[in-house]
Amino acid sequence: MRISLNTMKFVGTIHGEVKAESFDILLSTPIEKGSFVKIHHESYGWVLARITALRRFIKDNDEMLIASARVIGYKSDSGVVSVPKAPFKPEEKVFAADRDLIMDVIGLNRSRHHSIYLGYLEGHNIPVHLDIQKTIGKHICVLAKTGAGKSYTVAVILEELLKAKIPLLIIDPHGEYSSLKYENDDFENMLKFGVKPRSYEKQINEYAANIVVNPEAMKLTLKPEFSFHELVEILPIKLTELQKSILYESLKSLEGRDYTLRDLINVVKSHEDKGKWKVVSALELLRDSGIFEGKPLDAKDLVKEGQATIINLKGSELFIQQLIVAKLAKDLFDALKLGKIPPFFFLIEEAHNFCPERGFGDTLASQIIRNIASEGRKFGFYLCVVSQRPARVDKNVLSQCNTQIILKVTNPNDLKAISQSIEGFTSGMEEEIKQLSVGQALVVGECVEQPIIVNVRARETKHMAITPLKRESKEEVKEEESILEKIKPIFLKETDDEIVEKKPLKEEKRKTLFDRIKYLFLKEEERVQ
Repeated sequence: MRISLNTMKFVGTIHGEVKAESFDILLSTPIEKGSFVKIHHESYGWVLARITALRRFIKDNDEMLIASARVIGYKSDSGVVSVPKAPFKPEEKVFAADRDLIMDVIGLNRSRHHSIYLGYLEGHNIPVHLDIQKTIGKHICVLAKTGAGKSYTVAVILEELLKAKIPLLIIDPHGEYSSLKYENDDFENMLKFGVKPRSYEKQINEYAANIVVNPEAMKLTLKPEFSFHELVEILPIKLTELQKSILYESLKSLEGRDYTLRDLINVVKSHEDKGKWKVVSALELLRDSGIFEGKPLDAKDLVKEGQATIINLKGSELFIQQLIVAKLAKDLFDALKLGKIPPFFFLIEEAHNFCPERGFGDTLASQIIRNIASEGRKFGFYLCVVSQRPARVDKNVLSQCNTQIILKVTNPNDLKAISQSIEGFTSGMEEEIKQLSVGQALVVGECVEQPIIVNVRARETKHMAITPLKRESKEEVKEEESILEKIKPIFLKETDDEIVEKKPLKEEKRKTLFDRIKYLFLKEEERVQ
């Protein structure tokens, strides 16, 4: 059914030279960069376009406001999004795009069920819900310069995956994802995006190699089981051929037995050749890392439905971090291929430290991460690569990520690395990446029909939370849960069947509402009478 022109918001008319893929608009009303517009084509019907630039000038004593637009496309009867092959008519009327056309052409999910609610579409109050399987099923990367909101965006994704009960394993070099245990208290920002405070503490297990620096985490202990070649690779001391033969013979003598590094060291010590002492020294350095001492964790302990396992590497030397990632990745990949654990999401923060581009040298984890990137999706090993230095991440790993979430990047080398990993990357996309605001992300990949810019939503959990000194009593927790239920109607209602779109509040009304909600969260003694 054709929409009446009287019900649509008129924006302006096509101005000047018209191309099939782009055109200018002589605006009759102000419009923001990034907004979507629609134009009726004589052959294709309604076509979606996006404002990419604005300019204002005086001509013949009249003020001119011109917008440049890039054609996104139209959705045919077969459901395929295509770009018109013929240009629009000169001086064709241009209208603000309606919500349905935007969602159909871009390919946004209309349901929150099994989706990642990432935020609002730039310039519109349209929630962006990305299908989980399309988003993470063929690997994902999150790339940004320092301070652009990378870790914040990753935490938003993790919150959504936790709600969907997807098993998660998070490699956390700086201990920043522990804050998923604590509720956000930025109520004003949450209201803008229709989210409510939430804690995922019951779904999180946190392990650390250094429990002195991370006292709230449990001790991380890995199985000291290695093939000969693995052990030679990870030893911190390079061995001669003679010393390798001593190690090989010692491992063979323990074959088929459960053994510790101490057992292996004792077997090497019993060898007659004096070359054994360098092997012993290397093994003792490995033992002193502490990650192979104690009761080892099984793959089934680390990967469970609805559970997030955080591997907190804060306070550990880089070599130890790389050793942990290499060992974990290999053991979990082997367990997954044997059907011992369910498909899971494996997130690597600071990925340039674990799978660097070849020009920066290999690490212990480089080869296994490359293998996972190329083969893991077949078994349900969903990789997430996160980095503030895209140019230093192995380009073969990046190119295997079919979903890219890119926040602001300005370094030319990093932009070049991103362009090489994205099919159909254009100079226009490069400019958009450089001009993104903090908290904005360009989303590219199979999860959307067309690249889109998203204002990333507020977190439900606390960003970079400081661990509370005092834990609340059960009564206090119940009281807080009760308060949350009281204000729940104010927040966006969660539904599997429809998207509930929040209307902007007037400033005075919004401020009053925020004050009321904040008051509810204050403890009794803090409330002002």
